[in-house]
Amino acid sequence: MEILGHLLEGFAIAFEPLNFILIVAGVIVGLFIGAMPGLGSVNGVAILLPMTFLVPPTSAVIFLGAIYYGAMYGGAISSIMLGIPGASTAVATTFDGRPMANSGLADQALIAAATASFVGGTISVILFTMFAPPLAQVALAFGAPEEFALMLLAFATFIGLGGDDIPKTFFSIFIGLVLSAVGLDIVSGEPRLIFFDIPGFFHGVNFLVLAIGIYGIGEILWTLETNKGEVEVSKLEVTIKRFVDGLVRLKSAISTMLMGSFLGFFVGILPAAGATPGSLMAYGIAKTMDKNPTSFGKGNIKGVTAPESANNAASTGSMLPMLTLGIPGSPTTAILLGGMVIWGLEPGPRLFTDHTQFVWGLIASLYAANLLSLIINLAFIPAFIWILRIPFTILAPIIFILCIVGGYAPTQDMHDVWLMLLFGVVGYLMRKLDYPMAPAVLAIVLGPLAETSMRQSLIIGHGSASIFFERPIAAAIMICALILLLLPLLKYVTKRRN
Repeated sequence: MEILGHLLEGFAIAFEPLNFILIVAGVIVGLFIGAMPGLGSVNGVAILLPMTFLVPPTSAVIFLGAIYYGAMYGGAISSIMLGIPGASTAVATTFDGRPMANSGLADQALIAAATASFVGGTISVILFTMFAPPLAQVALAFGAPEEFALMLLAFATFIGLGGDDIPKTFFSIFIGLVLSAVGLDIVSGEPRLIFFDIPGFFHGVNFLVLAIGIYGIGEILWTLETNKGEVEVSKLEVTIKRFVDGLVRLKSAISTMLMGSFLGFFVGILPAAGATPGSLMAYGIAKTMDKNPTSFGKGNIKGVTAPESANNAASTGSMLPMLTLGIPGSPTTAILLGGMVIWGLEPGPRLFTDHTQFVWGLIASLYAANLLSLIINLAFIPAFIWILRIPFTILAPIIFILCIVGGYAPTQDMHDVWLMLLFGVVGYLMRKLDYPMAPAVLAIVLGPLAETSMRQSLIIGHGSASIFFERPIAAAIMICALILLLLPLLKYVTKRRN
């Protein structure tokens, strides 16, 4: 009852005229920031942080929290409509969202993404409200061995029980891992894989550069070849019947949304994990759980709902260690943490007792931002569909320019633009040769996280790999991962015997 009383007080704060206006403005701004390739919630919150000094601290963090939520929703828009991930958190949505749009089901994909985001956000905020302090302690129990085991499990879900060509899947993962190793060694600081001594490789290969190149430029090249440049303009009309049909279709994806929500929230509370690994892991597990895994990557609605529910749940989960422990759970919450320190608020266990109004006002605002994001997203679907009515001769140059901007924005280095164009050609060739692109994207995201946690674990264990099996949580996750990795071999042996 005490929690309910605090929450009601929080709603009173969130629905004050100034705070409510900031929630609406934050959601709309975040929606467009998330939809712009290369921006994402990190850049959006960082750019708008100075503006928050004009309002009280509670209003400021409510505004930035609303931008964070809106950006999580918005990332799916360009992923589905243009095939360009709006942010790293939405790259998994591209795998099935874009094929759905190409099949004339763009409205269904957008409805699925908005609804799954709402489900993920709602479940995560409820978990946040009820279990904040104990879940923070669970997050602290995860050390380097547990984090590496979790990363290995993410790779395993893409291989075990998958319908793709297993050797090609392994090849794709290894290419991603090689690219993730480019830059400076995390322990010695020595340069590695600096191809032709080009200085631009010292900062590594930016994940968005790879994703935008493969899914943006590669998509343009593929479309130009397969349709000889004469792409039919979509005649899709958004009607009430199609809208209702889209909601009815989501019945089959309820279990996937629930899985993505709980998984995303759990991954989100782990320090330095964030929404991107959560969304990719949810996609891999959804594919593993499905009766027809070969349909993933070809327009399966579960391939949209799983990552979208996970990335929204993770965005809320990442706020939990920030508020309770003072440890940011993602790059965006790291910026929020900096803002809180500037406003004179010290994150940690005492924040819930010393600044009750601030904490519960923020939590209540997340409920409001989540609902408003759903309403605004669904209301804008006809406008998003209008994009598909633009002739491809006009749309292709626009997509190309957005790709260039998206490749340049993260590091503001022309090296990344040339690299993105190269990845575009590689993505086109991989698609032509029927190589799965999703595992390569997964590898370049999780590669640095897996390497850091693995090397820290081996240092702790004095070079012995037994450390991954000596700790109960790590051992349980490692065994699950190894079983999934061995499943293709077992399936092959069984097939040969039959």
